[in-house]
Amino acid sequence: MPVKILIPTPLRRFVNGEKSVEVEASTVEGALLALGQRSADLRKQIFDDSGKLRNFVNVFLGDRNARELAATLAEVPVRAGDVIVLVPAIAGGVADVKLSRSEILRYSRHLIIPEVTIEGQKKLKAAKILCVGAGGLGSPLTLYLAAAGVGRIGVVDFDTVDLTNIQRQILYSTADVGRPKVEAARERLEALNPDIEIVTHSVHLASWNVLDLFREYDVIADGTDNFPTRYLINDACVLLGKPNVYASIFRFEGQVSVFDAQHGPCYRCLFPEPPPPGLVPSCAEGGVLGVLPGILGTLQALEVLKVILGVGDPLYGRFVTFDALDFKFRELNFAKKTDCAICGANPTITAPIDYEAFCQVRGAESESDVGQAQLISVEDFQQRRAAGEAFHLLDVREPHERKIASIPDSIPAPFDELPARLHEFDSADQLVVYCHKNGRSLDAWRLLRKAGFGRAYVLSGGVDAWAERIDRNLPRY
Repeated sequence: MPVKILIPTPLRRFVNGEKSVEVEASTVEGALLALGQRSADLRKQIFDDSGKLRNFVNVFLGDRNARELAATLAEVPVRAGDVIVLVPAIAGGVADVKLSRSEILRYSRHLIIPEVTIEGQKKLKAAKILCVGAGGLGSPLTLYLAAAGVGRIGVVDFDTVDLTNIQRQILYSTADVGRPKVEAARERLEALNPDIEIVTHSVHLASWNVLDLFREYDVIADGTDNFPTRYLINDACVLLGKPNVYASIFRFEGQVSVFDAQHGPCYRCLFPEPPPPGLVPSCAEGGVLGVLPGILGTLQALEVLKVILGVGDPLYGRFVTFDALDFKFRELNFAKKTDCAICGANPTITAPIDYEAFCQVRGAESESDVGQAQLISVEDFQQRRAAGEAFHLLDVREPHERKIASIPDSIPAPFDELPARLHEFDSADQLVVYCHKNGRSLDAWRLLRKAGFGRAYVLSGGVDAWAERIDRNLPRY
C-alpha cells in the first residue's frame, strides 16, 4: 500500500532534493527499507552496518513516535495514505555543515567564545526556527536570529504593516506601510544576512495546519498577542516534542519563559485556562511602550540561541517577569503538573482542538459576544442624532485617551467608574457607548443591559470608525 515519507533537509540530497518519497509497504520498518533501496548512500545514513535504524533519526507515524507504538518498527503497521516523518535530532547533521570564509569573518565574535566556537556556529547554521508573529516581539527576535546566523528562519504572519506598528515593530519602515508583513520582513532580514534562508508563511495559524507547519522546524518562538493562538502553539509543540520559547508584553510589563514538555512543564501547566475575555486587553486596546517588545524580544532570541547551542540554563520551569517602570526582573519557579490536559500523566488533549471555543467558553461561558450586542453604525448614529433623536453618548475610555480624539457631545464615563455612575442615567433613555474600537464598549453594553438599560447600544467601531468615516480631521490612533 502507498505510504508517504517526509524527508528532512539534511537527507534530501540523497533523494534528488525531494521533500517526500512515496513507497509501498505494510509496516514502518518496511517503508524505511523501501526508502533505503532508493539510494545506497541514504541507506548508510539512516541504517548502521547491522541494519538497525540509527539513533539520531526519530521516526513519527503521523504525530506519534513510531518507536513508542511497538517493541520494533516491524510491528508497527501502516495504512494507505499514512505519512511517516523522519526527524533528525537538532544536533544531527551538524558535522556536514561548513562555514565559508566570509561567514567565518561575519561570525568571528561568536567563534572566539568558548561556549560557542565554530562547532556552535555550525549548529546555528543547521537550525530551523519558526517565529509565529512578525510584530513587536517578532521584530527584534528575527533580527537577532538572522544576525546570529540561524540557517533557516520561518516567519508566520498574515497581517499588513500599519502606521501604528512602526512605533515598536522595528523590522519595518514607514515605506512598508500597506505591505504584507512577511514580505517586508523577508526583504529586511535577507538584507541583514544574505547567507541564511527566510521562509515566509502568510497564513492564519489554525488547528488544521499547525502540525504540518511546525514539523519542519526545530524550535518554535511564540510572539503572538492572543490566547487562542498561544494555547494552539503550546499544544502543537507538546504533541510534536518541540521547545516553545515564549514572550508576551503589556504596557510596561513583560514575560518570558521556555516551555518544553520533554524537559519540564508546558504553558498549560502554568495557565490551565485563559483569563476572561477583556481582562487582558490587546496592545491595540491597552497600549505598549515601544521599547518594551525590544527588551522582551531580545530575551526571547537569547533563549532560542541557548536552546540551539545547548549552553547555559534555558528557562525551563522558570517564568521571568519584567516591570519596566520599577526596572525589576522576577523569576518564578513552576513545576510540571501531573494532571495537565496536554502533557500530564493522562492527557485529555491528543490533537489540536477548537481554541476559539476553548478561550471563549472557559473564560466567559454565557457572556454575549459581538454578534449578540445591539450595534449602531457611526453613519446611522450621526443621521439619527442630526434628525433630533435623543441619545446619551458615553465615552468609556480613559481620560488620557479622550485627549487624543473624541466624538463631540459625548459624556466621559470611564469603564471602571461606570458601575458607580449608573444612577446618573434613566433606564428609559437611549444610551450609546463607545471606546477606541469595540472591546470596552461591549463590556459596558453588557453591564448596562444587566442593570436594566434596555435601550443601550454599542457604537460599532468606536472613535476609530468615527475618525475614518465621519470626521476625517480627527486623528486616528
